[in-house]
Amino acid sequence: MLRLSLIALGLLGLLLASPAHAQSGLVPPWGTGESQGEDLVISLATFSPGDDVPAWWGHGSLVVEDRKLGVTRLYNYGMFSFDDAMLARFAMGRLEFWVGQARAEATYRYYRAEDRDVRIQELNLTPEQREQVARRLADNVLPENREYLYHHYNDNCVTRLRDMIDVATGGQLREADRAPGRMTLREHTRRYTAVNPPMSVLLDFMMNDEIDHPITRWEEAFLPDELEQQVASLQVKGADGQLRPLVARQWNYYEASNRPRPPVEPPPWGPWILALGLGLGGAALGLATWERKKGGRLPRVLLGLETALLGLVLGIPGTALFVMWLVTDHTVTYRNENLFLANPLTLLAIPFGVSLMRGKNPKARTRLFKLWAVLAGGGVLGVVLKPLPPFDQDNWRLIALILPISLGMAGAFGLERLLARLPGGARASARRDGPVARLEAP
Repeated sequence: MLRLSLIALGLLGLLLASPAHAQSGLVPPWGTGESQGEDLVISLATFSPGDDVPAWWGHGSLVVEDRKLGVTRLYNYGMFSFDDAMLARFAMGRLEFWVGQARAEATYRYYRAEDRDVRIQELNLTPEQREQVARRLADNVLPENREYLYHHYNDNCVTRLRDMIDVATGGQLREADRAPGRMTLREHTRRYTAVNPPMSVLLDFMMNDEIDHPITRWEEAFLPDELEQQVASLQVKGADGQLRPLVARQWNYYEASNRPRPPVEPPPWGPWILALGLGLGGAALGLATWERKKGGRLPRVLLGLETALLGLVLGIPGTALFVMWLVTDHTVTYRNENLFLANPLTLLAIPFGVSLMRGKNPKARTRLFKLWAVLAGGGVLGVVLKPLPPFDQDNWRLIALILPISLGMAGAFGLERLLARLPGGARASARRDGPVARLEAP
Protein backbone atom coordinates (compact mmCIF):
# COMPACT_ATOMS: atom_id res chain seq x y z
CA MET A 1 0.00 0.00 0.00
CA LEU A 2 2.95 2.32 0.60
CA ARG A 3 3.96 1.86 -3.01
CA LEU A 4 0.42 2.56 -4.18
CA SER A 5 0.30 5.72 -2.06
CA LEU A 6 3.51 7.02 -3.58
CA ILE A 7 2.31 6.21 -7.07
CA ALA A 8 -0.98 7.98 -6.38
CA LEU A 9 0.80 11.11 -5.21
CA GLY A 10 2.83 11.04 -8.39
CA LEU A 11 -0.30 10.48 -10.41
CA LEU A 12 -1.87 13.68 -9.08
CA GLY A 13 0.90 15.54 -10.89
CA LEU A 14 1.43 13.23 -13.88
CA LEU A 15 -2.09 12.33 -14.99
CA LEU A 16 -1.47 12.89 -18.68
CA ALA A 17 2.30 12.55 -18.94
CA SER A 18 3.75 10.91 -22.03
CA PRO A 19 7.07 9.55 -23.23
CA ALA A 20 9.72 12.16 -23.90
CA HIS A 21 10.74 11.74 -27.52
CA ALA A 22 13.89 13.26 -28.91
CA GLN A 23 13.47 16.93 -29.75
CA SER A 24 14.70 18.26 -33.04
CA GLY A 25 16.85 21.37 -32.72
CA LEU A 26 16.00 22.64 -36.23
CA VAL A 27 13.58 25.53 -36.71
CA PRO A 28 10.87 24.29 -39.09
CA PRO A 29 10.09 26.27 -42.25
CA TRP A 30 6.76 27.51 -40.85
CA GLY A 31 8.74 29.02 -37.98
CA THR A 32 10.92 31.05 -40.37
CA GLY A 33 8.06 32.12 -42.63
CA GLU A 34 9.20 29.92 -45.49
CA SER A 35 6.07 27.73 -45.56
CA GLN A 36 2.90 28.80 -47.32
CA GLY A 37 -0.51 28.16 -45.75
CA GLU A 38 -1.82 26.20 -48.73
CA ASP A 39 1.09 23.75 -48.39
CA LEU A 40 0.52 23.07 -44.68
CA VAL A 41 -1.54 20.30 -43.09
CA ILE A 42 -2.52 20.42 -39.41
CA SER A 43 -3.54 17.13 -37.78
CA LEU A 44 -4.60 16.01 -34.33
CA ALA A 45 -3.00 12.71 -33.29
CA THR A 46 -4.66 10.73 -30.48
CA PHE A 47 -2.96 7.84 -28.72
CA SER A 48 -5.02 5.38 -26.70
CA PRO A 49 -4.29 4.54 -23.03
CA GLY A 50 -1.37 2.27 -22.20
CA ASP A 51 -0.26 -0.03 -19.40
CA ASP A 52 1.79 2.28 -17.17
CA VAL A 53 0.04 4.53 -14.65
CA PRO A 54 0.76 7.83 -16.47
CA ALA A 55 -0.36 6.21 -19.74
CA TRP A 56 -3.83 5.20 -18.46
CA TRP A 57 -5.23 8.49 -19.72
CA GLY A 58 -3.96 8.34 -23.28
CA HIS A 59 -2.16 11.19 -25.00
CA GLY A 60 -2.51 13.63 -27.87
CA SER A 61 -0.34 15.83 -30.07
CA LEU A 62 -0.62 18.28 -32.94
CA VAL A 63 1.23 17.53 -36.16
CA VAL A 64 2.32 20.06 -38.77
CA GLU A 65 3.33 18.95 -42.27
CA ASP A 66 4.62 21.04 -45.14
CA ARG A 67 3.85 18.79 -48.11
CA LYS A 68 5.74 20.95 -50.59
CA LEU A 69 8.98 21.01 -48.57
CA GLY A 70 8.53 17.49 -47.13
CA VAL A 71 8.93 18.54 -43.48
CA THR A 72 6.81 17.16 -40.62
CA ARG A 73 6.90 17.88 -36.90
CA LEU A 74 4.86 16.47 -34.02
CA TYR A 75 4.35 18.82 -31.04
CA ASN A 76 4.08 17.16 -27.64
CA TYR A 77 3.01 19.21 -24.61
CA GLY A 78 3.53 16.27 -22.24
CA MET A 79 7.29 16.53 -21.75
CA PHE A 80 8.88 16.63 -18.31
CA SER A 81 12.29 15.93 -16.80
CA PHE A 82 12.44 13.23 -14.15
CA ASP A 83 15.13 14.54 -11.82
CA ASP A 84 15.57 15.77 -8.25
CA ALA A 85 14.36 19.26 -9.13
CA MET A 86 11.24 17.82 -10.75
CA LEU A 87 10.48 15.73 -7.66
CA ALA A 88 10.87 18.77 -5.41
CA ARG A 89 8.55 20.84 -7.60
CA PHE A 90 6.01 18.06 -7.71
CA ALA A 91 6.08 17.64 -3.95
CA MET A 92 4.99 21.25 -3.59
CA GLY A 93 2.42 21.06 -6.40
CA ARG A 94 4.41 23.21 -8.83
CA LEU A 95 5.25 20.73 -11.55
CA GLU A 96 6.47 22.23 -14.82
CA PHE A 97 5.88 20.54 -18.17
CA TRP A 98 7.18 21.67 -21.52
CA VAL A 99 6.45 21.26 -25.21
CA GLY A 100 8.86 19.48 -27.50
CA GLN A 101 8.95 18.64 -31.19
CA ALA A 102 9.77 15.27 -32.71
CA ARG A 103 9.52 13.37 -35.97
CA ALA A 104 5.90 12.25 -36.34
CA GLU A 105 6.68 8.88 -37.92
CA ALA A 106 9.09 7.95 -35.11
CA THR A 107 6.47 8.85 -32.51
CA TYR A 108 3.81 6.80 -34.28
CA ARG A 109 6.13 3.80 -34.38
CA TYR A 110 6.79 4.17 -30.65
CA TYR A 111 3.09 3.97 -29.80
CA ARG A 112 2.60 1.12 -32.22
CA ALA A 113 5.37 -0.79 -30.42
CA GLU A 114 3.44 -0.10 -27.18
CA ASP A 115 0.36 -1.64 -28.86
CA ARG A 116 -1.58 1.60 -28.48
CA ASP A 117 -3.96 3.07 -31.03
CA VAL A 118 -2.65 5.89 -33.21
CA ARG A 119 -5.61 7.82 -34.67
CA ILE A 120 -5.13 10.83 -36.95
CA GLN A 121 -7.60 13.64 -37.73
CA GLU A 122 -6.65 16.10 -40.46
CA LEU A 123 -8.20 19.45 -39.55
CA ASN A 124 -10.23 21.34 -42.15
CA LEU A 125 -8.65 24.77 -41.64
CA THR A 126 -8.12 27.64 -44.03
CA PRO A 127 -4.56 28.39 -45.23
CA GLU A 128 -4.47 31.41 -42.88
CA GLN A 129 -5.57 29.29 -39.93
CA ARG A 130 -2.98 26.63 -40.74
CA GLU A 131 -0.22 29.25 -40.82
CA GLN A 132 -1.46 30.65 -37.50
CA VAL A 133 -1.41 27.26 -35.76
CA ALA A 134 1.96 26.29 -37.23
CA ARG A 135 3.59 29.59 -36.21
CA ARG A 136 2.22 29.36 -32.67
CA LEU A 137 3.52 25.81 -32.31
CA ALA A 138 6.96 26.79 -33.61
CA ASP A 139 6.96 29.72 -31.17
CA ASN A 140 5.78 27.61 -28.21
CA VAL A 141 8.62 25.13 -28.62
CA LEU A 142 11.32 27.79 -28.25
CA PRO A 143 13.30 27.45 -24.99
CA GLU A 144 12.04 30.75 -23.63
CA ASN A 145 8.38 29.79 -24.25
CA ARG A 146 8.12 26.05 -23.89
CA GLU A 147 7.53 25.57 -20.13
CA TYR A 148 4.17 25.82 -18.38
CA LEU A 149 2.80 25.09 -14.92
CA TYR A 150 0.99 21.79 -15.21
CA HIS A 151 -2.48 21.13 -13.79
CA HIS A 152 -3.86 17.65 -14.29
CA TYR A 153 -7.40 18.81 -15.17
CA ASN A 154 -7.18 22.48 -16.19
CA ASP A 155 -3.87 22.87 -18.01
CA ASN A 156 -2.28 19.73 -19.40
CA CYS A 157 -0.87 18.32 -22.60
CA VAL A 158 -4.37 17.93 -24.13
CA THR A 159 -6.03 21.16 -22.99
CA ARG A 160 -3.16 22.99 -24.70
CA LEU A 161 -4.13 21.33 -27.99
CA ARG A 162 -7.80 22.15 -27.37
CA ASP A 163 -6.98 25.81 -26.78
CA MET A 164 -4.85 25.96 -29.93
CA ILE A 165 -7.64 24.53 -32.09
CA ASP A 166 -10.17 26.85 -30.47
CA VAL A 167 -8.11 29.95 -31.32
CA ALA A 168 -7.69 28.73 -34.89
CA THR A 169 -11.47 28.38 -35.28
CA GLY A 170 -12.19 31.77 -33.77
CA GLY A 171 -13.57 30.36 -30.53
CA GLN A 172 -16.08 28.05 -32.21
CA LEU A 173 -14.87 24.93 -30.39
CA ARG A 174 -15.39 26.51 -26.98
CA GLU A 175 -18.76 27.93 -28.00
CA ALA A 176 -19.96 24.48 -29.09
CA ASP A 177 -18.59 22.96 -25.88
CA ARG A 178 -20.65 25.14 -23.54
CA ALA A 179 -23.12 22.25 -23.35
CA PRO A 180 -23.14 20.27 -20.07
CA GLY A 181 -20.65 17.44 -19.83
CA ARG A 182 -21.64 13.82 -19.56
CA MET A 183 -20.20 13.38 -16.07
CA THR A 184 -17.97 14.99 -13.45
CA LEU A 185 -14.20 14.98 -13.44
CA ARG A 186 -14.29 12.39 -10.65
CA GLU A 187 -16.47 10.06 -12.70
CA HIS A 188 -14.13 10.40 -15.68
CA THR A 189 -11.21 9.65 -13.36
CA ARG A 190 -12.98 6.56 -12.01
CA ARG A 191 -13.64 5.13 -15.46
CA TYR A 192 -10.08 5.71 -16.68
CA THR A 193 -8.61 4.09 -13.55
CA ALA A 194 -10.92 1.07 -13.71
CA VAL A 195 -7.95 -0.99 -14.92
CA ASN A 196 -6.63 -0.98 -11.34
CA PRO A 197 -9.31 -1.00 -8.59
CA PRO A 198 -6.93 -0.34 -5.64
CA MET A 199 -5.41 2.65 -7.42
CA SER A 200 -8.85 3.91 -8.41
CA VAL A 201 -10.03 3.85 -4.78
CA LEU A 202 -6.78 5.46 -3.60
CA LEU A 203 -7.10 8.34 -6.08
CA ASP A 204 -10.73 8.72 -5.04
CA PHE A 205 -9.53 9.10 -1.46
CA MET A 206 -6.94 11.75 -2.29
CA MET A 207 -9.16 14.19 -4.23
CA ASN A 208 -11.69 16.64 -2.79
CA ASP A 209 -14.96 18.13 -4.07
CA GLU A 210 -13.08 20.29 -6.59
CA ILE A 211 -13.72 17.51 -9.11
CA ASP A 212 -17.37 16.88 -8.18
CA HIS A 213 -19.15 19.93 -9.58
CA PRO A 214 -20.96 19.81 -12.96
CA ILE A 215 -18.70 20.59 -15.89
CA THR A 216 -19.06 21.47 -19.56
CA ARG A 217 -17.93 19.50 -22.58
CA TRP A 218 -15.07 21.99 -22.82
CA GLU A 219 -13.76 20.89 -19.43
CA GLU A 220 -14.20 17.23 -20.36
CA ALA A 221 -11.66 17.78 -23.14
CA PHE A 222 -8.82 17.39 -20.64
CA LEU A 223 -8.93 13.78 -21.90
CA PRO A 224 -7.51 12.91 -25.34
CA ASP A 225 -10.46 10.70 -26.31
CA GLU A 226 -12.96 13.42 -25.38
CA LEU A 227 -11.13 16.07 -27.43
CA GLU A 228 -10.97 13.68 -30.38
CA GLN A 229 -14.74 13.11 -30.26
CA GLN A 230 -15.52 16.81 -29.93
CA VAL A 231 -13.29 17.74 -32.84
CA ALA A 232 -14.91 15.00 -34.95
CA SER A 233 -18.42 16.31 -34.27
CA LEU A 234 -17.73 20.05 -34.67
CA GLN A 235 -19.12 21.98 -37.60
CA VAL A 236 -17.31 25.31 -38.11
CA LYS A 237 -18.57 28.37 -39.98
CA GLY A 238 -16.36 29.57 -42.79
CA ALA A 239 -15.86 33.09 -44.17
CA ASP A 240 -18.79 32.46 -46.53
CA GLY A 241 -21.06 31.69 -43.60
CA GLN A 242 -21.40 28.03 -44.55
CA LEU A 243 -20.88 25.22 -42.05
CA ARG A 244 -18.30 22.54 -42.74
CA PRO A 245 -16.83 19.67 -40.66
CA LEU A 246 -13.71 20.59 -38.71
CA VAL A 247 -12.22 17.19 -39.62
CA ALA A 248 -11.36 16.91 -43.32
CA ARG A 249 -10.48 13.24 -43.05
CA GLN A 250 -9.45 10.78 -40.36
CA TRP A 251 -7.76 7.40 -40.32
CA ASN A 252 -6.04 4.93 -38.05
CA TYR A 253 -2.29 4.72 -38.38
CA TYR A 254 -2.45 1.74 -36.04
CA GLU A 255 -5.32 0.03 -34.22
CA ALA A 256 -4.57 -2.24 -31.27
CA SER A 257 -6.51 -5.47 -31.67
CA ASN A 258 -6.59 -6.66 -28.06
CA ARG A 259 -6.55 -3.44 -26.03
CA PRO A 260 -9.97 -2.42 -24.69
CA ARG A 261 -11.10 1.19 -24.60
CA PRO A 262 -11.88 2.80 -21.21
CA PRO A 263 -15.44 2.00 -20.06
CA VAL A 264 -18.12 4.47 -21.09
CA GLU A 265 -19.36 4.78 -17.50
CA PRO A 266 -17.57 4.42 -14.14
CA PRO A 267 -17.69 0.78 -12.97
CA PRO A 268 -20.42 0.09 -10.34
CA TRP A 269 -18.08 -0.96 -7.56
CA GLY A 270 -20.10 0.51 -4.69
CA PRO A 271 -21.69 -2.76 -3.44
CA TRP A 272 -18.35 -4.61 -3.64
CA ILE A 273 -16.56 -1.85 -1.73
CA LEU A 274 -19.26 -1.87 0.95
CA ALA A 275 -18.96 -5.67 1.19
CA LEU A 276 -15.20 -5.36 1.68
CA GLY A 277 -15.65 -2.76 4.43
CA LEU A 278 -18.28 -4.87 6.20
CA GLY A 279 -16.11 -7.96 5.82
CA LEU A 280 -13.06 -6.34 7.41
CA GLY A 281 -15.08 -4.78 10.22
CA GLY A 282 -16.94 -8.04 10.78
CA ALA A 283 -13.67 -9.98 10.84
CA ALA A 284 -12.47 -7.88 13.77
CA LEU A 285 -15.68 -8.58 15.68
CA GLY A 286 -15.37 -12.27 14.85
CA LEU A 287 -11.80 -12.45 16.12
CA ALA A 288 -12.74 -10.66 19.32
CA THR A 289 -15.62 -13.09 19.90
CA TRP A 290 -13.41 -16.08 19.16
CA GLU A 291 -10.80 -14.85 21.60
CA ARG A 292 -13.42 -14.23 24.28
CA LYS A 293 -14.99 -17.67 23.96
CA LYS A 294 -11.99 -19.88 23.24
CA GLY A 295 -9.04 -17.93 24.55
CA GLY A 296 -5.60 -18.75 23.23
CA ARG A 297 -2.93 -16.78 21.46
CA LEU A 298 -3.99 -17.12 17.80
CA PRO A 299 -7.08 -14.88 17.75
CA ARG A 300 -5.23 -12.17 19.67
CA VAL A 301 -2.33 -12.25 17.20
CA LEU A 302 -4.69 -12.16 14.22
CA LEU A 303 -6.68 -9.26 15.69
CA GLY A 304 -3.47 -7.34 16.37
CA LEU A 305 -2.23 -8.09 12.86
CA GLU A 306 -5.46 -6.84 11.26
CA THR A 307 -5.28 -3.69 13.40
CA ALA A 308 -1.69 -2.94 12.41
CA LEU A 309 -2.30 -3.58 8.72
CA LEU A 310 -5.37 -1.36 8.65
CA GLY A 311 -3.40 1.36 10.43
CA LEU A 312 -0.78 1.10 7.69
CA VAL A 313 -3.16 0.91 4.69
CA LEU A 314 -5.42 3.73 5.88
CA GLY A 315 -2.96 5.79 7.89
CA ILE A 316 -0.36 6.46 5.19
CA PRO A 317 -2.83 7.96 2.66
CA GLY A 318 -4.59 9.85 5.46
CA THR A 319 -1.32 11.37 6.66
CA ALA A 320 -0.20 12.20 3.11
CA LEU A 321 -3.54 13.89 2.46
CA PHE A 322 -3.23 15.97 5.62
CA VAL A 323 0.33 17.07 4.81
CA MET A 324 -0.53 17.92 1.19
CA TRP A 325 -3.36 20.14 2.39
CA LEU A 326 -1.15 22.02 4.84
CA VAL A 327 2.08 22.63 2.94
CA THR A 328 1.61 22.13 -0.84
CA ASP A 329 -0.18 23.74 -3.78
CA HIS A 330 -2.11 20.56 -4.61
CA THR A 331 -5.48 22.29 -4.33
CA VAL A 332 -7.34 19.10 -5.24
CA THR A 333 -6.42 17.72 -1.81
CA TYR A 334 -7.51 20.71 0.30
CA ARG A 335 -10.34 20.39 2.87
CA ASN A 336 -10.84 16.76 1.92
CA GLU A 337 -13.77 15.15 3.75
CA ASN A 338 -11.99 11.80 3.76
CA LEU A 339 -9.91 13.12 6.66
CA PHE A 340 -12.99 12.38 8.78
CA LEU A 341 -12.39 8.72 7.91
CA ALA A 342 -8.60 8.36 7.96
CA ASN A 343 -5.92 10.80 9.09
CA PRO A 344 -2.58 10.83 10.94
CA LEU A 345 -4.26 9.40 14.06
CA THR A 346 -4.88 6.20 12.12
CA LEU A 347 -1.15 5.47 12.12
CA LEU A 348 -1.35 4.86 15.87
CA ALA A 349 -3.08 1.57 15.10
CA ILE A 350 0.28 0.21 13.90
CA PRO A 351 2.23 0.28 17.20
CA PHE A 352 -0.90 -0.52 19.25
CA GLY A 353 -1.66 -3.47 16.98
CA VAL A 354 1.89 -4.77 17.28
CA SER A 355 1.67 -4.47 21.08
CA LEU A 356 -1.54 -6.48 21.02
CA MET A 357 0.11 -9.18 18.91
CA ARG A 358 3.00 -9.44 21.37
CA GLY A 359 0.64 -9.50 24.37
CA LYS A 360 3.04 -7.54 26.57
CA ASN A 361 1.14 -4.27 26.92
CA PRO A 362 -2.07 -4.57 28.98
CA LYS A 363 -3.10 -1.04 27.92
CA ALA A 364 -3.05 -1.83 24.20
CA ARG A 365 -6.72 -2.86 24.10
CA THR A 366 -7.90 0.27 25.90
CA ARG A 367 -5.85 2.48 23.59
CA LEU A 368 -7.15 0.70 20.52
CA PHE A 369 -10.75 1.08 21.69
CA LYS A 370 -10.28 4.82 22.18
CA LEU A 371 -8.49 5.20 18.84
CA TRP A 372 -11.07 3.35 16.76
CA ALA A 373 -13.92 5.00 18.65
CA VAL A 374 -12.53 8.43 17.72
CA LEU A 375 -12.08 7.38 14.08
CA ALA A 376 -15.56 5.87 13.91
CA GLY A 377 -16.99 9.02 15.49
CA GLY A 378 -15.22 11.13 12.88
CA GLY A 379 -16.67 9.01 10.10
CA VAL A 380 -20.18 9.28 11.53
CA LEU A 381 -19.73 13.05 11.87
CA GLY A 382 -18.74 13.27 8.22
CA VAL A 383 -21.99 11.53 7.26
CA VAL A 384 -24.11 13.69 9.56
CA LEU A 385 -22.66 16.85 8.00
CA LYS A 386 -23.47 15.74 4.44
CA PRO A 387 -26.72 17.76 4.13
CA LEU A 388 -24.80 21.01 4.70
CA PRO A 389 -23.63 22.80 1.50
CA PRO A 390 -19.87 22.78 2.24
CA PHE A 391 -19.85 19.00 2.66
CA ASP A 392 -20.76 17.95 -0.87
CA GLN A 393 -17.79 15.73 -1.72
CA ASP A 394 -18.67 12.56 -3.61
CA ASN A 395 -16.91 10.22 -1.18
CA TRP A 396 -19.63 7.64 -0.56
CA ARG A 397 -17.37 4.88 -1.87
CA LEU A 398 -14.82 5.73 0.81
CA ILE A 399 -17.48 6.00 3.50
CA ALA A 400 -18.80 2.56 2.50
CA LEU A 401 -15.30 1.13 2.81
CA ILE A 402 -13.75 2.82 5.85
CA LEU A 403 -16.64 3.58 8.21
CA PRO A 404 -17.67 -0.10 8.63
CA ILE A 405 -14.03 -0.93 9.35
CA SER A 406 -13.76 1.71 12.07
CA LEU A 407 -17.09 0.73 13.60
CA GLY A 408 -16.14 -2.95 13.53
CA MET A 409 -12.75 -2.33 15.15
CA ALA A 410 -14.27 -0.06 17.81
CA GLY A 411 -16.93 -2.69 18.43
CA ALA A 412 -14.34 -5.44 18.75
CA PHE A 413 -12.39 -3.66 21.46
CA GLY A 414 -15.54 -2.19 22.99
CA LEU A 415 -16.94 -5.73 23.24
CA GLU A 416 -13.89 -6.73 25.19
CA ARG A 417 -14.41 -3.86 27.63
CA LEU A 418 -18.13 -4.58 28.00
CA LEU A 419 -17.77 -8.30 28.58
CA ALA A 420 -14.95 -7.76 31.04
CA ARG A 421 -17.47 -6.03 33.31
CA LEU A 422 -19.94 -8.93 33.22
CA PRO A 423 -19.91 -11.84 35.73
CA GLY A 424 -17.07 -14.19 34.82
CA GLY A 425 -15.32 -11.48 32.89
CA ALA A 426 -12.16 -11.70 34.96
CA ARG A 427 -11.86 -15.44 34.37
CA ALA A 428 -12.36 -14.88 30.64
CA SER A 429 -9.66 -12.25 30.72
CA ALA A 430 -7.40 -14.73 32.45
CA ARG A 431 -7.90 -17.27 29.67
CA ARG A 432 -7.27 -14.58 27.10
CA ASP A 433 -4.20 -12.92 28.54
CA GLY A 434 -2.37 -15.90 29.96
CA PRO A 435 -0.08 -16.01 33.04
CA VAL A 436 -0.05 -12.26 33.71
CA ALA A 437 -3.84 -12.07 33.87
CA ARG A 438 -4.12 -15.27 35.93
CA LEU A 439 -2.18 -13.64 38.74
CA GLU A 440 -5.10 -11.20 39.08
CA ALA A 441 -7.90 -13.81 38.89
CA PRO A 442 -9.57 -15.18 42.07
